[in-house]
Amino acid sequence: MSQVDWLSHLLRMITVTGRLEVRCTYGAPWRVTWDQAAAHEIPYHVVLKGRAVIEDTKTGQTRELMSGDIVLLPHGSGHVLHDGSGHEPGPTRNHQGPSGWMFSENDGQGERLDMLCGRFFVEPPHDRLIRDYLPTTLMVRSMDGRGDDGAGSVSNPLVSLVELMRTESAGDKPGGHAILNALTSALFTLVLRAASESEQAPAGLLALAGHPRLAPAISAMFADPARPWNLPDLANLCSMSRATFMRHFQETLGRSAIELLADIRMSLAANQLKKPAMTTEAVADEVGYRSVASFRRAFTDKMGMTPGQWRRLAHEGEQCAALSQ
Repeated sequence: MSQVDWLSHLLRMITVTGRLEVRCTYGAPWRVTWDQAAAHEIPYHVVLKGRAVIEDTKTGQTRELMSGDIVLLPHGSGHVLHDGSGHEPGPTRNHQGPSGWMFSENDGQGERLDMLCGRFFVEPPHDRLIRDYLPTTLMVRSMDGRGDDGAGSVSNPLVSLVELMRTESAGDKPGGHAILNALTSALFTLVLRAASESEQAPAGLLALAGHPRLAPAISAMFADPARPWNLPDLANLCSMSRATFMRHFQETLGRSAIELLADIRMSLAANQLKKPAMTTEAVADEVGYRSVASFRRAFTDKMGMTPGQWRRLAHEGEQCAALSQ
């Protein structure tokens, strides 16, 4: 099974939507502050032209972004983007675009920046999977000729997508808002694919998926999570001994294969419990538990609530969403 298959399975399991919020066109000096995002939100930035420095407000770590760079913050970390000069920025002017996103500009006379900023939304409880298995900061490069420092890999579809986002965010054609939000959702998938294909994929799920010897195990778990997988079975898929498989898996992912399998099962169970016709017993069987009691214990341990509590919470959320429309 290919890497694209595991990613498709993951994105069928979790619901990720995207929204462009602002297009920044600045001259240096400039500075933009983003507070800590909500648990289910992932801020993103796409540098269309120029360069920017991104700084984690908690750790103080900085990283330079150049034209074509795309950065996601899966843990929603508070951060600052600036031109790196250290000079005091002037005021910005913000005005609403015709399709819902905001244009922000200033009168700075220095180096020019053109950048798209927005965020992805991950439906609960799947935001927990994102926090546990993706790095704090995820960066890929969508353009050729940038040098190879392991930050990401060149992806022609990613280049085309970014160019289309640039074009749509610059105009006011009918459907622009809907198109940009759809492109933003596609951006999430392409960034994860590009990062997993990098020779130095970030630690966690992306490094695991890009590991040629471990990929068969992750693909199998996503494709058939209800199967009673055990460590010898998974090790055999990877042509490894049990001990070697366990060591490589733990070193690459930061947790065991059995932990990943349990998280996949509980995420699928959370989806199924939303369906009124699905009993807890039927959900338990569908995700690989022959004992309802053991399923309830596993779900409560992973999700922090019982299956019944999650079902009620999800139902209330759907009712609130329907009333707000």
